[in-house]
Amino acid sequence: MATAPDTAFAPTSHKGLTYPFGGADPQAGDVFEVAPGIDWVRLKIPGPLKHVNCWLLADTDGDALVDTGMNTAEARDAWKAIFNGPKSDTRITKMIGTHFHPDHIGLAGWMCDHHAAPLIMTRAEWLTARMLAADARDSVPHEMLAFWRGAGWGPEQIDHATAKGWAGFRKIITPLPLSYTRIEDGDTLTIGTRDWRVVTGSGHSPEHACLYDEAGGLLIAGDQVLPRISPNVSLGVTEPNADPLGEWFASIAKLKTLPADLLVLPGHGDPFTGLHTRLEAMDREHRERLDELAVFLAEPRRAVDCFGRLFRRAIGPDVLGMATGEALAHLRRLEVEGRATRDTQDGVWWWRAA
Repeated sequence: MATAPDTAFAPTSHKGLTYPFGGADPQAGDVFEVAPGIDWVRLKIPGPLKHVNCWLLADTDGDALVDTGMNTAEARDAWKAIFNGPKSDTRITKMIGTHFHPDHIGLAGWMCDHHAAPLIMTRAEWLTARMLAADARDSVPHEMLAFWRGAGWGPEQIDHATAKGWAGFRKIITPLPLSYTRIEDGDTLTIGTRDWRVVTGSGHSPEHACLYDEAGGLLIAGDQVLPRISPNVSLGVTEPNADPLGEWFASIAKLKTLPADLLVLPGHGDPFTGLHTRLEAMDREHRERLDELAVFLAEPRRAVDCFGRLFRRAIGPDVLGMATGEALAHLRRLEVEGRATRDTQDGVWWWRAA
């Protein structure tokens, strides 16, 4: 059975947020009930985030699953332990993906196949996942090499990234079904006794789906709102003239129309209350970074030159791609706001304050 909420939990607070379970979390192979009919699963993932959260929602004849973890042997074993243990009498009725990132839908195809469950996603997220899985090549495309050079990567950094090939996404997800059920902003998903309204956001991904239960005071936030870190907002090679940070600011404003006292169930980190406090902090953090970056551009800078102004940690090869995308998103936003201009010299992009 699921681990039930315990009134002995002592809520903790940090930077204006309250964590009602006081740091308690699901153990490997187990689930943790955060509200009636809602179970929390935590799975390990490689990289600095260390884990991802998944949510089982009681349905009429089983559980709907929101997000799955990455396609790793450890994650598959954890799910097998859950379905052989606390959820041994449960089938997955619906497979809902908040967004296309592999730590969230890496095992979606596996779940759909095993439980004959439909895959439910927004169109942009499903199409992006399908595109990335299909675009597996023997060598890195020349557009990507040019993008890295433009951002200021050196030959060793490019060689290190190139050695990984161009099929990484396909390797860390199981094949997705050919068909899916589309959800879009404003739709309602009835799951068991709860009605969940779809609230989409973008910036971190193209059409990220959050699920809002008004009656229950709950928000399954995926990566759109995280309690202690700001989700990565990156400019990428597929849409180099986009403005993901502008979209991110608009999404924050949209989510602030929801009630402030919701219990937020995030994709990483612990469940918390204090939605508006967190949204305001994320908005303020990015705007302060933009202001600092605009001053730094008194002299021409490449994207890689901006890391020290944007991040509090050294940027190694494991996070170079994300850091580059985030730096480019901030520089692009300054362009859109008319506060910076970009020049290209020998294939390298240089930004200067306008």
